Amino acid sequence: MDSLGDGNHTTVTGFILLGLTDDQILRVILFMIILCIYLVTVSGNLSTIILIRISSQLHHPMYFFLSHLASADIAISTSVTPNMLVNFLVERNPISYLGCATQLGSIVFFGTVECFLLAIMAYDRFVAICNPLLYSTKMSTQVCVQFLTVAYMSGFLNACSFTISFCFLLFCGPNQVNHFFCDFAPLVELSCSESSIPAAVPSFTAGSIIVCTVFVIVVSYVCILATVLNIRSEGRHKAFSTCTAHLTAVTLFYGTITFIYVSPKSTFSTEQNKVVSVFYTVVIPMLNPIIYSLRNNEIKGALKRWLRKTIFS
Repeated sequence: MDSLGDGNHTTVTGFILLGLTDDQILRVILFMIILCIYLVTVSGNLSTIILIRISSQLHHPMYFFLSHLASADIAISTSVTPNMLVNFLVERNPISYLGCATQLGSIVFFGTVECFLLAIMAYDRFVAICNPLLYSTKMSTQVCVQFLTVAYMSGFLNACSFTISFCFLLFCGPNQVNHFFCDFAPLVELSCSESSIPAAVPSFTAGSIIVCTVFVIVVSYVCILATVLNIRSEGRHKAFSTCTAHLTAVTLFYGTITFIYVSPKSTFSTEQNKVVSVFYTVVIPMLNPIIYSLRNNEIKGALKRWLRKTIFS
């Protein structure tokens, strides 16, 4: 920390991440568990991306967006997990001011992209089930690229709102962040400057994104439900089967981020916040490829054909 020069205060040029626990035995156990989760996350999502690219049967808009969802999952996990693993092995885990801003921006960027991808995939299922004759037009390559551009631009703008707000915060010490990564809320708690406006801007942008994407998802599935209920039982089961994996992923992701970013702060402790953060930054990125591979017949079929071709070729 550097001296400000006009008082006894100091300005923070770096932070200490306190991590999940101080218990040495628990640290070793968590290191092994989270290392395994990270390896499964990277291998599972990479396998999903490769399978979608090499299987012509999966060259559809839904799987195009799923490959980008897998990329976002890898990025979110990689933004957090390696640093968390280091935290289990050392007594003090310092991170520079720039490194903290970069980690915060990266997590917000890819988290926002994931929100939009889940909403776009819900709209894709709505068009496929409710307007199948117009599917090729409404979900053309050009439209898919436009959707993807909106997702990444929104991620960039939301990340900018968080990182710029972070840069407006003044830190005079202490510099110990009670978290395993540079999340915005514990950083605001450390600030010694007026933080109402810097804290309100990212809260507004993040809240707006969550509300808008949830609205698209809810409206899409209400329309899907209304349409499916008018289908005969055989087609009804097939229609529902194409949505179950996506609904599961949506429920897990939005359930956790709503708990952290929407629920009143007084209703849960910092320790609960850290546990839920582990779930959405580490566990969910591992679960998504498992959910889509187990609940999607087309992916299972493509995987079987690829394995058969690889083994018997």
